[in-house]
Amino acid sequence: MRTERCLSHVMAFDVPTYPRPLFITDAAINIYPGLAQKRDIIQNAIELAHAIGNTHPRIAILSAVETINPKLNATIDAAALCKMAERGQITGGILDGPLAFDSAVSEDSRATKGIESPVAGRADILMAPDLEAANMLMKQLSYLADAKGAGVVVGARVPIMLTSRADDALTRIASSALALLLADYQRKSLDKSRM
Repeated sequence: MRTERCLSHVMAFDVPTYPRPLFITDAAINIYPGLAQKRDIIQNAIELAHAIGNTHPRIAILSAVETINPKLNATIDAAALCKMAERGQITGGILDGPLAFDSAVSEDSRATKGIESPVAGRADILMAPDLEAANMLMKQLSYLADAKGAGVVVGARVPIMLTSRADDALTRIASSALALLLADYQRKSLDKSRM
């Protein structure tokens, strides 16, 4: 079932206060991903965004600040990932980072901070620096913002449903639907590559 990419988890959310679907990655598989793993995690999330019809997803690579600080590894990785995207090592999406959470999702915050970016204020995908940060963010949206989500493991030949023990029936059904959309997208992509 493995491919050349590492496996990663993506949670797709419908957040009542956010105007578009919001993906968060990786909250369940890669604990402290290195740069190569982060590249795969982003590419996996982009593939899932494409599967639901978002052909140009905006990816915010999260950190505590928007400037590169050698003492904060997440900022260094964000800069490297953006350069990788410029050089075609990550395709199918628009990356920016490092971005703080507020700058990634709030147009007001972006404007106040004077950040010029095609991603800031309107991210489709949030890539957290590690599993702990992603997991906390995911649970905060679920329990404090009344967000509804669906989770799937990507990067394999087929999608793998992965839900939390605390997830309700709606989340489990939505995860099944998301996995089916990704499976259909993967099948069509495979058929195109064979032509």
